[in-house]
Amino acid sequence: MGSFLAIETTCDETAAAVCTDRPAVLSSIVATQHELHGRFGGVVPEIAARAHVRQIIPVLDAALREAGMRLEELEAVVVSNRPGLIGSLAIGLTAAKTLALVLDRPLVGVDHLAAHVYACHPWLWPDRSAGVAWPTLPADGEIFPCVGMVVSGGHTSVSLFSSPVDYELLGATIDDAAGESFDKVAQLLQLGYPGGPAVQRAAESGDPHAFELPRSFPGGPESLNFSFSGLKTAVLYTVARLNRAPNAGSAERQPAGVAFDLASLEPPKGKLLADLAASFQEAVVDVLVRRCEQAIERTGVRRLCVGGGVAANRRLRERLLELARRLDLQLLIPPLRLCTDNAAMLALGGEYLKRGLVDDLSLDISSVPQRGRRRAH
Repeated sequence: MGSFLAIETTCDETAAAVCTDRPAVLSSIVATQHELHGRFGGVVPEIAARAHVRQIIPVLDAALREAGMRLEELEAVVVSNRPGLIGSLAIGLTAAKTLALVLDRPLVGVDHLAAHVYACHPWLWPDRSAGVAWPTLPADGEIFPCVGMVVSGGHTSVSLFSSPVDYELLGATIDDAAGESFDKVAQLLQLGYPGGPAVQRAAESGDPHAFELPRSFPGGPESLNFSFSGLKTAVLYTVARLNRAPNAGSAERQPAGVAFDLASLEPPKGKLLADLAASFQEAVVDVLVRRCEQAIERTGVRRLCVGGGVAANRRLRERLLELARRLDLQLLIPPLRLCTDNAAMLALGGEYLKRGLVDDLSLDISSVPQRGRRRAH
C-alpha cells in the first residue's frame, strides 16, 4: 500500500492529510472554526456541520497540492467515522465514500479516539523535539503495546492497546469530558474560547492550592472512569460565593441549597482569578494523572501514550513526565499540532489496510467510540 487520503470531521475542525503506511505524513491541512463558536463558549453542532460543507473541498484540494499528488494516485481513502458530532461526521463520510466510489479505491473507517493515541507515533511528528518522549524516542518507532489515554473536548478515556487495532476500554467519562469542563469553566470565568489554552494562560500566575476543589474518582476501587461535572459545579459555587464575599477565604464552603442568579455572576479578578483557574486546572490534572497511574498498575504495561486536545496542556505534560520518571515508564505525548484534531493521526488507517480491515459503502457513522478490535468487513 502506498499513499492514501485521510479525512477528519468529527467536531469543529475540517482536516485532510495524505499519508503512507510507513507511517509517514506527506501533507496535513486543518481548517478551524474557533471564530464561529467563540461567542457561544463551545461548539454548536449545526454551525459546525455547515462549516464543514463549505470547507471540505478546499481542504481536500490543499492537502493534495501540498503532497504534490493527484486523486488518481491515491490507493485508499480513510475517514474518521466515530465518535463525534453526527452532522459533522456525515460530511466527512460522504466525501470519503464519494471519492472511494469514483476512484474505485478501498474505504477505511477509523475510530477517532484510537487515532489520537496513534498520534503518539514519532514517525508522524513533524518536529520530534516538540513532543514529549521519555526517556527517549523509541528507535524503531514502535508504540504498542501501551496504555493510551485520550483527553479531548468530547471524550476522556483510558484503554489498553495491544496493537494499533486491538484495544480494550478500561475507563471513560460518565458525564463531562475534561476538555468540555475547561470550556465551561473558561466561559464562567469569561476567559474566552477555546477554554483549554485560556485557562492555562490565566493559571500561569496562580496558586494551584488556593481553592479546595473536589477530585472525583467514580465507580469504586475497581473503576477507571472519570467525572468532571462535580468539579465544574464546584467552580460555579466558588464564583457565586466570591460574588457575595469577594475577600472570603478559600476554605469557606458554599452552603447547600443557596440560590443565585447565574446570569448576574461576575468572575473574580486579578489574583483571585489566577488562583481559581490554577486550582481548577490542578484538580483536572490530578484526576488524569492518577487514572494513568492506576491503569499502569492494573495492566503492567510500561508505556503510556497520551493524546487529544487537553494533552497540549503544559501542566498535564509536566505532571505526566513526573509520573514517568517516578515509575520508570516510557511516555509519549505528540507535538501540540497533533494533539488537537487533525487528519495526520489517521495514518492509523495504514495499519488497518495492511491487515485487510477495509469497509464498503455501507460504512456508517456513530457517536459512540469503538470498544475493541476492528474486524474485517
